[in-house]
Amino acid sequence: MTDFPPPPELLVWLAGHLPSPVTAADCSWPRATSRVWRLSGPDGAAAFLKISSDDGAFAREVAGYAYAARYLPERQAPRLLASDPGLRALLSTALPGRVVRDLPLGRGAELRLHQDAGRLLRRWHDRSDAGTADHRAAVREAMGAYAREAAQCREALAGQVPDHVLALVDAAAAEIPALADRLPLRFLHGDYATRNWLVDETGQHGLIDFEQARHGPVVEEFVWLLGALWPTRPELRDAFFTGYGRPLDAVEEHLLLLLTVRLGASYLHTGLREGRADLQDRGHLALGRMTAGPLRS
Repeated sequence: MTDFPPPPELLVWLAGHLPSPVTAADCSWPRATSRVWRLSGPDGAAAFLKISSDDGAFAREVAGYAYAARYLPERQAPRLLASDPGLRALLSTALPGRVVRDLPLGRGAELRLHQDAGRLLRRWHDRSDAGTADHRAAVREAMGAYAREAAQCREALAGQVPDHVLALVDAAAAEIPALADRLPLRFLHGDYATRNWLVDETGQHGLIDFEQARHGPVVEEFVWLLGALWPTRPELRDAFFTGYGRPLDAVEEHLLLLLTVRLGASYLHTGLREGRADLQDRGHLALGRMTAGPLRS
């Protein structure tokens, strides 16, 4: 929480879209690029205001909202009420429920939620087209950047992690682009982590935050889940893919592993360079989990 009020120009813009007066409560994530407010009107109605971090994020989020409005019901995804590219401002409806991350849930409720999350994401992917040549080129560029980053991390991590971890980082540097090129593209949510899942009092699953929406191989959706959650909670992975309706094939499974290794190596490298213990811990945790033993499909 930054406790930062909306800038005056945003309040002027809001006046043209919402009845006045409104109160704004800062609900940004604790990072400099997050600027989000929950708005409350005199009738108790709520909405959300967001300033995108850059033009690309703004364009992706507008496209993500449009896609969600076509293929997900209002109870599962918020609707974009207004946007302004000059201000990079987005005004959206408020989806009922609470953010799932760190929410205490019983085992049964958690399993149902992960199955619902898999089912929702499969619906999202199944409505996607296969992308264009430009989308494929963008994916190749991104995967090439991931491979180069893995190579840089490998050099920096020599002597910091065991040899079997370095071997996986080597594999990430060598194999990610070719593996991704073998897989079809789908329109992704792009940040399918529990911080962007909501659950309401009935157990209904909802989805927010479309800033990373783009075309890519579907396994990109699972990197955070694999690195942070599934290795210690395999029953949640099983529930998720029961809802998703199919397991990953061998190429998808290997690419997912290497993308998660790349992310863990990036966390650790950045943490060591910047002296950040939180990123070092996150990197060691992800890499340790990827090398602890075979992963379940």
